[in-house]
Amino acid sequence: MIYRSKAPLRIGLAGGGTDVSPYSDLFGGAILNATISLYANASIELLQENKIVLETNDRGETAEFDLSNDLPINNHLDLLKGVYNCVVRDYGAIKSGFRLSTFVDAPAGSGLGTSSTLVVAIIGAFAEMLRLPLGEYDIAHYAYEIERKYLNLAGGKQDQYAATFGGVNYMEFYEGDKVIVNPLRIKQQYLFELENNLVLYYTSTSRESAKIIEQQSKNVVSKKEQSIEAMHQLKQQAQMLKEALLKGRLNEFGEILDYGYQQKKKMAEGISNSLMEDIYETAKAAGATGGKISGAGGGGFMTFYCPGTTKYKVIKSLEKFGGRHRSYQFVEHGLKTWTI
Repeated sequence: MIYRSKAPLRIGLAGGGTDVSPYSDLFGGAILNATISLYANASIELLQENKIVLETNDRGETAEFDLSNDLPINNHLDLLKGVYNCVVRDYGAIKSGFRLSTFVDAPAGSGLGTSSTLVVAIIGAFAEMLRLPLGEYDIAHYAYEIERKYLNLAGGKQDQYAATFGGVNYMEFYEGDKVIVNPLRIKQQYLFELENNLVLYYTSTSRESAKIIEQQSKNVVSKKEQSIEAMHQLKQQAQMLKEALLKGRLNEFGEILDYGYQQKKKMAEGISNSLMEDIYETAKAAGATGGKISGAGGGGFMTFYCPGTTKYKVIKSLEKFGGRHRSYQFVEHGLKTWTI
């Protein structure tokens, strides 16, 4: 038997960073995001031998252990081991040896929520195998608990919920890890137009988001006024972009993204850099009306809104930076699991 799962990565459209504690605990956060046709995949294959084999096929990392209820957390395959350890702790020992294999369609540190989406996919595979009675909110919160509290990895809350629920969502974040997911009913032609006009560009650089997020959190704790005010504005931006999308006012989309881009840079050092500024200004000169840095910033993917037919000029203009644009479609579904 093989138990499989897949969970979609996401594009953060607005409000990014307001889902991170302590800001979300103190002021409440809001984010607009959409899942796309890039995935984190996980498979569990039962083995005859009493051993655990872990492998990340996109990164070429493997590890093998005797069947045990607790695998060492040591900065090697910790996402895979962390999910396994917590599942055993919370739902009981797994009696059979198995191979857990994963593959993610985008590089780690690229800003599309790869790590959290992978955790969701792995939980999904174990839930399929063990028939765990977990709903969408349960899985998303469990992924958050494993990543942020068990593994102590800095970050927000949006990625786990986007991967689990799927679609276009306006999410609210409150004290006590309370999250409300509001699925948006967007007219199909508006989504088609947005999909047509958004260029997803990989800068061919990655970053360690934890350091940027830790600085962002410190700025809130130390009551750094500029950083906190920027987060207030980004939360407002999520509301503005949600309204524009629902009403089909896509001509406003680029300008709202541009406003958020300027605010996000004020949240913490390292969110932008000279390369990303050059890329951003080049895209705007070629016809983009605005854009954003995906995830925490510092590298990875950038997104640009290119009205009319300007996206082709924008893509061409960015070739000199050595990155590449990535094709995608919006997807409505979140985590899916099945058995073969």
